[in-house]
Amino acid sequence: MARRRSTLSQNFLHDPAVVHRLVHASRLRPDDLVVEPGAGEGVLTRALARRCRQVVAYEIDPRLAAALPRRLRNEPNVRTVTGDFLRARPPREPFAVVGNIPYARTSDIVPWCLGAPAMTSATLLTQLEYARKRTGGYGRWSLVTVGSWPEFAWRVEGRVPRESFTPVPRTDSAVLRIARRPAPLLPRPALPAYREFVAHGFTGVGGSLGATLARRHRTRRVRDAFAAAGLEPGTPVGLVPPDTWVELFRRLG
Repeated sequence: MARRRSTLSQNFLHDPAVVHRLVHASRLRPDDLVVEPGAGEGVLTRALARRCRQVVAYEIDPRLAAALPRRLRNEPNVRTVTGDFLRARPPREPFAVVGNIPYARTSDIVPWCLGAPAMTSATLLTQLEYARKRTGGYGRWSLVTVGSWPEFAWRVEGRVPRESFTPVPRTDSAVLRIARRPAPLLPRPALPAYREFVAHGFTGVGGSLGATLARRHRTRRVRDAFAAAGLEPGTPVGLVPPDTWVELFRRLG
């Protein structure tokens, strides 16, 4: 049993207070559709079902999935699916993702969420370090956060002690919320060009963001854009906040 949990990167949430915090952070409304990746023993699933219209709960472990209908028999608005959440087609109607996700699959689940056209928000329990890295907690920003910033706001909603899980993981967790903005910070037709602009900036060619951008734009234009954004051209790429990237793109893109 323990080896199977380790293989599937399962850490079951057993703290009712954390379940409540996670559901509260998701800001669900009564008519919402929720997709849950990794329902496990159904503790979070039950709490979600009591806050929204319908929950589609995925569980890749056949043994756990087989037990879910019995565990959730008093929640008629839950549909359980035995299988890999990452292989699922996103719903076409607006939906939210809420889950205590396996640490080992975070880097796959988050892009799935960002790539779902109808997803309104993702409220996820992740490793604390992952959440901090994606939200500037160490003074640095990642490519995935910067690239998605015009469409999504990233925020840490609080720390979760590792003792809230069984088995106890090595590190604390955090509630990470990724919410789609009501309107993008840039015109929609410009979003692909912005993402390409960011991807080029993160190549690090030249040793700083200013030097990298100067390979495609006139040096004076780059200097003027950085001055308008209140940033030194020699700033390392990872230290540039997402809002500054958007401003640089407006002036150079």
